[in-house]
Amino acid sequence: MDKIEHKMVAVNGLNMHIAELGQGPTILFIHGFPELWYSWRHQMVYLAERGYRAVAPDLRGYGDTTGAPLNDPSKFSIFHLVGDVVALLEAIAPNEDKVFVVAHDWGALIGWHLCLFRPDKVKALVNLSVYFPRRNPKMNMVEGLKAIYGEDHYISRFQVPGEIETEFAPIGAKSVLKKILTYRDPAPFYFPKGKGLEAIPDAPIALSTWLSEEELDYYANKFEQTGFTGALNYYRALPINWELTAPWTGAQVKVPTKFIVGEFDLVYHIPGAKEYIHNGGFKKDVPLLEEVVVLEGAAHFVNQERPHEISKHIYDFIQKF
Repeated sequence: MDKIEHKMVAVNGLNMHIAELGQGPTILFIHGFPELWYSWRHQMVYLAERGYRAVAPDLRGYGDTTGAPLNDPSKFSIFHLVGDVVALLEAIAPNEDKVFVVAHDWGALIGWHLCLFRPDKVKALVNLSVYFPRRNPKMNMVEGLKAIYGEDHYISRFQVPGEIETEFAPIGAKSVLKKILTYRDPAPFYFPKGKGLEAIPDAPIALSTWLSEEELDYYANKFEQTGFTGALNYYRALPINWELTAPWTGAQVKVPTKFIVGEFDLVYHIPGAKEYIHNGGFKKDVPLLEEVVVLEGAAHFVNQERPHEISKHIYDFIQKF
């Protein structure tokens, strides 16, 4: 871990922090919510040892990346996020026409849209947790999830700028992150108004051994410095994403893809998700989907909970190309 190099890169109006290790074909690792480049620490070492160059940024609004206007959620649209990635690739891998992309959670949403908008940039994609978000032309994702889960569902509760931040403030970044990162229930997150995180049960100690106190502190220190607004703005931009992506309704992702999800991942348990993933809908939208892996006993943060397994799954797939 000490060998990982850190640098700042001017990208799409941001000063983007990246972590880098190894030499060889580039693998871009894209983190999710509420994470950082650090989520990929295990995979970076594993892949660098096997002849790849692993690069993991702190995304717009996260960690040591600066320059994003936190007071304007519209500047966190999927076009901004994919634009950041395209500009980063131009800056760090100008001599590579295509790179490997490995992504989790919100990173996976960025990965899917990168492949929709710029398939010429991606050699192969490994996405974790979040399956392809087929666009519903009648309803945006926020409205759709509210219809299923009601107003206390976390995505609904994240919509009003400042509201959830005010509730998180007295709890502290470390407690918020511990609750979320060790969550193993396949049921959705609920944040009832006024109850804060009390509605979410604590993970049994034995089930969260993959996250040490020291590792949790790394996340907590960064989020104490930045706050959560940048991360939450991704959710606040979902309605505008839906409006702006209308031209891609029905579009397919035509990049070789492997998808991995934990058996107890809350995303895997969204109504209709398993049917979509396993009964042909996913393959129709992503015709070059080569493999779907359901990791038995794993939850949402699979890349950290099962680091060696995930690293091996990535390596076994990308070495074909």
